[in-house]
Amino acid sequence: MRAVQVVRLDGPAAVEVRDVPEPQRKPDQVLVDVRAIGVNFPDVLQTKGLYQYRPELPFTLGSEVAGIVREAPDGSPLRAGDRVAAFTTTGAFADAVAVPADVVLPLPDGIGFPAGACLPMNYLTAHFALLVRGHLRDGQTVLVQGAAGGVGTAVIQLAVALGARVIAVASTEEKAEVARAAGAHEAVLAAGFKDAVKALTGGAGVDLVVDPVGGDRFTDSLRCLAPEGRLLVVGFTAGEIPTVKVNRLLLNNIDVVGVGWGAYAFARPGYLQEQWGELMPHLRSGALDPLISTTLPLDRAAEALALIDERRVTGKVVLETI
Repeated sequence: MRAVQVVRLDGPAAVEVRDVPEPQRKPDQVLVDVRAIGVNFPDVLQTKGLYQYRPELPFTLGSEVAGIVREAPDGSPLRAGDRVAAFTTTGAFADAVAVPADVVLPLPDGIGFPAGACLPMNYLTAHFALLVRGHLRDGQTVLVQGAAGGVGTAVIQLAVALGARVIAVASTEEKAEVARAAGAHEAVLAAGFKDAVKALTGGAGVDLVVDPVGGDRFTDSLRCLAPEGRLLVVGFTAGEIPTVKVNRLLLNNIDVVGVGWGAYAFARPGYLQEQWGELMPHLRSGALDPLISTTLPLDRAAEALALIDERRVTGKVVLETI
């Protein structure tokens, strides 16, 4: 079968499509014939050796798929032919994957494989960020940085579904339109966003900031918070890891909160299934509907990774196997 492998740590151009043996399913694993694969920023980091998880070279890239069950363990509710999404630590950029049964998630009939491949990482991260780490309540206001990206659009959709007012921050007007299409009530440009947010909230500030960007926006994001507000640190797509002067936290009783979904979820067996169950009504209603900007065949994985690396993406990039 085909697999896209990182063979040296030189970035997206260093991946190769190789012919590798099909995975052998262990007794507790599900064998999935892959139809679509979500491409994420951590995948780009892994091609450069900059992600916290660093497998030995060569390794097959990718962490989320949608496809069809070929084989399932005895006693599993899954059956051959079931449509599923799944989270994999690595190995997703391939024609087939073998993954533990507890990270395989049933895909509702109304959701196609490309959309299903966009759900595991971003939407489960959004759920964990907003509800577990952010303690979001109905009627609160959420500011979303990097709002046109995969995480940003997922957070927007889920926050709106949970009854929040959402203000999106984007680097260009084109990306602001993407955020509005995802459901943001208002969208502002990154240049001068602090003053724009102040005007939109009548000076009150926002209850929650979700920040997958970091970099030089961080301090002004803190300044956007209402008293007792929370800034959720999701990632650093800007490349720079910011620092915080803790007197800012003291003055307005605000919090900076880390969002490490993977470390939390995989230490708690069954947690992914619990999250998925809470998302399911919103998936079935259409409230959660991934914005896909680009779909490419598996053989063009290097191009898909470069799109993300060069910040030419709004929404999500997906690879298809057929």
